[in-house]
Amino acid sequence: MNFDFDAETEEMRDMVVRFAGGELTAPPEFDPDDFRRRWRLAGKQGLVGSTVPVAYGGSGLDAVCAAAMTEALGQGCTDTGFVFSVAAHLFAAVMPVVEFGTEEQKRRWLPALASGEWIAAHGVTEPEAGSDALRLRTRAVRDGGRYVLNGSKCFITNAPVADVFVVQAATAPGGGFFGLTTFLVRAGTPGLSVGRRYGKTGLHGSPMADVHFEDCAVPADQVLGAEGSGAAVFASSMRWERTCLFAAYLGAMKRVLDTTVEHVRQRRQFEAAIGSFQAVSHRVVDMMLRYESARLMLYKAARALADGSDDEVGPALAKLAVSEAAVQLGLDAVQLRGALGILDGESHALLCDAVPARIFSGTNEIQKNNVARALGLGGRPAGMRR
Repeated sequence: MNFDFDAETEEMRDMVVRFAGGELTAPPEFDPDDFRRRWRLAGKQGLVGSTVPVAYGGSGLDAVCAAAMTEALGQGCTDTGFVFSVAAHLFAAVMPVVEFGTEEQKRRWLPALASGEWIAAHGVTEPEAGSDALRLRTRAVRDGGRYVLNGSKCFITNAPVADVFVVQAATAPGGGFFGLTTFLVRAGTPGLSVGRRYGKTGLHGSPMADVHFEDCAVPADQVLGAEGSGAAVFASSMRWERTCLFAAYLGAMKRVLDTTVEHVRQRRQFEAAIGSFQAVSHRVVDMMLRYESARLMLYKAARALADGSDDEVGPALAKLAVSEAAVQLGLDAVQLRGALGILDGESHALLCDAVPARIFSGTNEIQKNNVARALGLGGRPAGMRR
């Protein structure tokens, strides 16, 4: 068991931290033009297409290296929302094309998605189908050489700026696992419209909106995978997202942990650095413990993903560990800064950005259900009436 990155990966991480800290600083208010400017810069550095094979314009990184890159991006870039958008684009929308696309689809869609020319959004969540993703109301009906989509999606990351939507729709309502189909839909397709950008508790640098489909005709050659394979596509995207996307929070946690240690070394009360007080030093140690433990769990899941595992327990546990650790580390960082912690600053920002992590990619309660089911604990207790 070797927990160290090789020299090439360490060099990549250092480069990404420096680049993100110097080039990806966000303006005070969200600006779609500046967002796209930074996106293209990230694209030139290979960050938005890192896991895309080299043949299609990407860097060909495996899950471990991709997680390392995302962690470095989260450490260097103080706009965690922007990092979240990059990771959602790559792991939830682009990787399905890599894994399920035909050769023609890969050559048509991946180069622009990997270069930063196009931004992708993954549309699955609906008002009545979030955790219960198999009961989507968005319908896709075959009509000759095309499918006609009708329905709405909500809380779609990158929707206000997206060029491509990876959309889940029901082609066989009530068909369960085989009732969903995935579509690639270009922005500007007649019948596709995007709502107003949401205001959110955290992740302000990541634009989010509803997406609507009204008699939206999509050519049959833009089906991703076979008809009825949508649930498999979605499950694969979630394995990538629950593992590699959450590495962004590891980077943000490390950045805030480091500055917190520096703060308690310098901040003085009662003629002593507050870091010398046991209550303070123990809290910092607890922060470090949460960060290091969550990091080990995430990279274990990333290693399994890189080795081709389709296990869903590892990504679920990694998502649980990182999201809960990020929230608590944010709370601790705020507490140790006192009044400064409740002002706008990195500890406050981490806390606000971390709270949504317990909800997106499947709520933490759903992750516990998934793990319990894998342990054979998902059925009804004996004697319970139906």
